[in-house]
Amino acid sequence: MSQNNFSKILLAAVEESLSSLGDSPKQAILFHLESSFNIKREHIPENITEFTKALENIFGPGAAYLEKLIIKCLYEKLGFESETVGNLDFLESVNAVRKRLPRKEEYVTI
Repeated sequence: MSQNNFSKILLAAVEESLSSLGDSPKQAILFHLESSFNIKREHIPENITEFTKALENIFGPGAAYLEKLIIKCLYEKLGFESETVGNLDFLESVNAVRKRLPRKEEYVTI
C-alpha cells in the first residue's frame, strides 16, 4: 500500500471518529485545528504528531478517547484485529500500523 493510500485511510478514520461527536463539533474541531494549530484537514496524516499534540491541547485527558476511536476505526478500515492495539499510545499505534502494511514492491510478480 502506498503512503498516499495510507494517508487517505488515516484521514478517513480521523474524520469518521470526529463525526461520532456530531457534525457541528467535528467542523468546530477542524476549524480550531487549522486556525489555532495551523493543521489543515487534508494535512493531518503527514502532521500526525502535531495533530496529536493539538488534540491533547484541546481536550486534555479526553483526547485519549478520540485517539482510541481513531485507532479502532483505522484498524477496522485496514482489516486488522483491534485487540492488537494493546497498550501502545496513539502515535505508536499509527506507526505500528504503517509498519504492518505491505509495501508496493511486494506485489511485483515475475
